[in-house]
Amino acid sequence: MSFFDRLRSSHRALVTLGILGGSFLAAMEATIVATAMPTVVAQFGGLNHYSWVFSGYMLTSTVTTPVWGRIADVHGRRRPYLVALALFLLGSLLSGVSTSMTQLIAFRTVQGIGAGGLLPIGMVIIGDMYTLAERARAQALFAGVWGVSSIAGPLIGAILTESVSWRLIFFINLPFGLIPAILVGKYLIDKLGQGRGDVDYVGAGVLMGTVTALMLALTQTGVPDASLSPGVVKALYAVAVVLAIVFVALERRTAHPILPLSLLGDRMVATTTCTGTLLGLAIFGALAFVPLYVQSALGRSAREAGSVLTPLLLGWVGMSIVTGRMLPRVGFRSFIVGGLVCVSLGFVGLAALQPSSGLLVMQGYLGLMGIGMGMTMLSLMLAVQSAVVRERLGVATSLSQFTRSIGGAIGVAAMGAVVAASAASGGN
Repeated sequence: MSFFDRLRSSHRALVTLGILGGSFLAAMEATIVATAMPTVVAQFGGLNHYSWVFSGYMLTSTVTTPVWGRIADVHGRRRPYLVALALFLLGSLLSGVSTSMTQLIAFRTVQGIGAGGLLPIGMVIIGDMYTLAERARAQALFAGVWGVSSIAGPLIGAILTESVSWRLIFFINLPFGLIPAILVGKYLIDKLGQGRGDVDYVGAGVLMGTVTALMLALTQTGVPDASLSPGVVKALYAVAVVLAIVFVALERRTAHPILPLSLLGDRMVATTTCTGTLLGLAIFGALAFVPLYVQSALGRSAREAGSVLTPLLLGWVGMSIVTGRMLPRVGFRSFIVGGLVCVSLGFVGLAALQPSSGLLVMQGYLGLMGIGMGMTMLSLMLAVQSAVVRERLGVATSLSQFTRSIGGAIGVAAMGAVVAASAASGGN
């Protein structure tokens, strides 16, 4: 290997390290807040807006994902990635200095906009730098990063909240975020964008309006002391329906749709997408509200609330590895059906829990859910990818991830409405 080949290889490794670091921060931010939120609610109040701290981040990070991907195709990789990272760090800084629940929610949405670019553009950069065979190993690194961040997030959040301050869970992003900024900014040899076509900003705006209206209506439904009247809530549902119709019409006409709806004409894609949406609705709600239940209803510490999710996340990551090895021999259907059964049994067990049941029983049910998610999510993703031609592989994968995250955002909002209504009526 020549000197220039070694230099290019070392630069590629540094860029990969930077991309992995940015992905770690964005992934961890989705879970690190969970164990800090009871403390934040105690300081700021606003339990009826609790879910928006999660769903605001999830909403903006999800809706902007296809937009960032299109921007990277048109304008290159390095500059959009650095802009996304800057927005993420700005949102982190502002979230850390928030003085009210409203400010925290607003600044979390800024964080989410940046996170929506870090993940897809990072994957595009990896695709540019590595051959197909090498890309498989790089994907394994990303899976590991997601697993570690999912497990570490709640624990780090609990430790920082109990030992120092909940604000540190945002401030800690700043020094660690500079590392990927330096590595990507200095060592990435950018490929010029295609410079063809437009970014479907109108479609992205309509989509975001649709989901925002729906989630706002969900958070106000059934709440005795809701800030919005029943008439306004009904109007929001109507707005969501109208915007959804407009979005479908726009996407059918535009040359570069933000979400190509024609993919849903494939039975495999439609079925797996619907299943993934429902799973996202359920699992992200559990990640957001189980720690709250452990602290508020059971009176446990923030650290215990964070550790209670560990079996779910370990089961998810571990079974994903096992599924990846066995799936070519067993097939998609067995893993999808088995995973759905495990997730369903886990939720039934959680619903039957009593305050006297103990954390170990709860962790057992959460571990069962994690095993089911590990079996199901990877299988659904691979099933979608096997159903489309190579030219549409990236679009199909993005659609699967997008709808799962949208389901999660709606699930968190809906469960937040249930929690707020229960608290207002004095229920448990």
